[in-house]
Amino acid sequence: MTDPVLSIRGLTKRFGGLTAVNNVSWDVYPGEVVALLGDNGAGKSTLIKCVSGVYTADEGEIYFQGRRSHFARPIDARRVGIETIYQDLALANNLDVPANIFLGREAKKSYFGGLIKTLDEKFMLREAHAGLDALDIRFPSLSQPIDSLSGGQRQAVAIARAVYWDARLMIMDEPTNNLGVPEQRKVQELIRKLRDQGVPVILITHTLPDVFAVSDRILVMHRGRKVTEKKTADTNSEELVRYMVGALDDTVNPVDV
Repeated sequence: MTDPVLSIRGLTKRFGGLTAVNNVSWDVYPGEVVALLGDNGAGKSTLIKCVSGVYTADEGEIYFQGRRSHFARPIDARRVGIETIYQDLALANNLDVPANIFLGREAKKSYFGGLIKTLDEKFMLREAHAGLDALDIRFPSLSQPIDSLSGGQRQAVAIARAVYWDARLMIMDEPTNNLGVPEQRKVQELIRKLRDQGVPVILITHTLPDVFAVSDRILVMHRGRKVTEKKTADTNSEELVRYMVGALDDTVNPVDV
């Protein structure tokens, strides 16, 4: 059996007297899309922020690609290949597509023995084209600023940036939120392409059609606890909603109730 890319064991995160994540264990395998569901306050965002280095867990262990890992900062997680795309996308709206793909990691060329360095814009443009082509993403022009692009196109740039920098695990937070139907389908298509390339995707969403369109497995949280984990083909919207609101809980032993 394929080893998991990500393994979480007994993860717990507290904020004062509030336990936001309570003893969660979870595996994510190569080439699969796992949907992470839960109502507001369920703990799903906190769980992901512990994985991506935003928060440090109070208890539990994280294993990434078979190694016990501790990420004190988001940059530590990114260096090993964990890319997180939040709803705000962290794009620079005044810059063009290549500049955003290389944001913070700009390619430079040197003159006079390294005394003078300038941006290698031709290299970044060429690499941006190649990265977008690999995901079958097409723009009329890459020189237009990000704020002139549609919501779906911005998502595509954020995904292409993560893939270009060799993402080993992609975490996407509400990627189709506030998008029209055609753009939602384009984002779903990009998620499938990532899966086909062997990159596992954790999909945080409230949009159940997205869950059934692209996910292979589903984990549902309620009040900080993992209440169920199912194959997508083995459940339905009505059952998931009942788990999300706490009406069902697979972790409760009926004998103990």
